[in-house]
Amino acid sequence: MANYLNQPTLAADFLAPAKTNADVLGSSIDGGRNGVGESQSIEMSGGGIVSATYEECKITDPEQYEYINWLGARLNGGFRFINVPIITDWFGPFPKIAKVPTPIVRGIPHSDGSLFDDGSGYSQATVWGELLDNAAANAGILNMRVYGLSRPLRWSDWFSIYHVSKGWRAYRYWDVLSSAAGDGFTDYQLAISPPLREATAAGTRVEFARPRFVAKFKSDFTLPSVVEAFFVTQQTIQFSEAF
Repeated sequence: MANYLNQPTLAADFLAPAKTNADVLGSSIDGGRNGVGESQSIEMSGGGIVSATYEECKITDPEQYEYINWLGARLNGGFRFINVPIITDWFGPFPKIAKVPTPIVRGIPHSDGSLFDDGSGYSQATVWGELLDNAAANAGILNMRVYGLSRPLRWSDWFSIYHVSKGWRAYRYWDVLSSAAGDGFTDYQLAISPPLREATAAGTRVEFARPRFVAKFKSDFTLPSVVEAFFVTQQTIQFSEAF
């Protein structure tokens, strides 16, 4: 049985991709043609598969070469998994700090003002939510309370949930059915895609900062170890949601 829990998370910033994309593939099938000859689409009950591509990762440092080699060793064949972040920093509903959208605040000290021995501190998401109601597997509508928004949820945003059995899964909403502002939060009813991967209890946390999903390499993809002249290598990595 596949294990989707406690997987390592892809070091997105360390790979320095020139471009990333995320999509949901296979959401529908061809349902034939109607009486006037137009093709019809039928939605798949599973709602498609989340995929992501990290394009032109700039591999220049020895440790980056080691990391790429580790990714190939771990993930080639598509039977081991890793959590893949979806980089939404620029357009997500995050507050701006020093004029830069900030999904995560870092360097938070201990209560006495000190940091860890290496000079780092705690980190905290600026925007997060929680489910207001229990939701069944394959649910297409979620009720959630969201804190810290710099703008309303409106067109669409990615978010993720850490499920008890399915691990990290990513979703996005395609319609805001209702909203009600409270004191420091807003309650939303959202139509989501893909549908919920696992039954989830009220109170479960919802992450908007660096949403992620447990993934494997696409079936026809492998990641070779490549060394080019002048020690600058650009590699593209393709991920598909793990099932």
